[in-house]
Amino acid sequence: MQRLLGKALPLGSIMIDIEGLALTATDVKRLLNPLVAGVILFSRHYESIEQLQKLTTAIHQLRHPRLLIAVDHEGGRVQRFRAGFTGLPAMQKIGDLYQQNKVQAQQLAETTGWLLATELLVCGVDFSFAPVVDLNYGTSSVIGDRSFAEQEKDVADLSFQLMNGMHKAGMCAVAKHFPGHGYIKEDTHTEIAIDYRSLEQIIQKDIQPFLHLISNNIEAIMPAHVIYPKIDELPAGFSAKWLQDILRKQCHFDGAIISDDISMRAVTNLGTPSQVAAKALAAGCDLVLVCNDLRASDEVLANLQYQASVVSHARLIRLHGKPIIQYQHLGNNPLWQAATTRINKFVNQIQQQDILL
Repeated sequence: MQRLLGKALPLGSIMIDIEGLALTATDVKRLLNPLVAGVILFSRHYESIEQLQKLTTAIHQLRHPRLLIAVDHEGGRVQRFRAGFTGLPAMQKIGDLYQQNKVQAQQLAETTGWLLATELLVCGVDFSFAPVVDLNYGTSSVIGDRSFAEQEKDVADLSFQLMNGMHKAGMCAVAKHFPGHGYIKEDTHTEIAIDYRSLEQIIQKDIQPFLHLISNNIEAIMPAHVIYPKIDELPAGFSAKWLQDILRKQCHFDGAIISDDISMRAVTNLGTPSQVAAKALAAGCDLVLVCNDLRASDEVLANLQYQASVVSHARLIRLHGKPIIQYQHLGNNPLWQAATTRINKFVNQIQQQDILL
């Protein structure tokens, strides 16, 4: 029997980041805390593919089951790793193509999902927080071209294709931001955001892509830090009504619910970091993100009292990446060669069009 590496320790319910390009002794201490379930990486944690592989290997060897490693790697302006990775298009560009040629856009979305997942998996990253299934109403300062389109049927179709590509590569998908972040202007990173629409309006439009992905077995959903006062006075990610009554019971979702970053301005007024984390978990989140604030991470790990359920733990275990291709075989793989050629050609066409405009 192969010897298991690292300390035997069930996954907790908190995902944190680390200090830099390699693990420090302080990072290791944090990551061995029983409350921790994983690590989220940002651009500051990336220098090269070789460095990233060493980092993810070191993280995965700390514990068994291994800690989850995640990243926001959507394409367009939200792609944390650049050098050595294929530059992915903004999802809106695929949505624009969809209006001209649905079949080509569907194929491109699936190829993008497959390539996104494959290049991350060979570097030891378990999953990306994608796809974005918010509708593009043309008003949001933070969603914008991260969204495929305005029409819910278009977004549902293209996000399914992207998810399908990710699945074919061996990666789970995370749909965000439930029940929809695209209608409002505010950026929850920096301000409190309120959407005054009724539940009926949101169900008719914004929730539809989520329902389509749920019916096709998406593994995780991230709720928005948006307040919908006609439904609940709390942001969706802290609302038992949204997470348990609507998402779990009415939408029949049984995958992992992953909070957005609790260090964001939209929710810091809810208490200390540990109090905010406790509220998200009590509302129904399985995993809580604490990002870009190591003091907040330390406060959560020191003060949060929480024991995850067996069901919640199983939902997180499901998120481990299962790469189909190994890094040493990637360059000679015909699927990867075809995918990079196709995506690079599409991105170059977009750039040429932008120059002409």
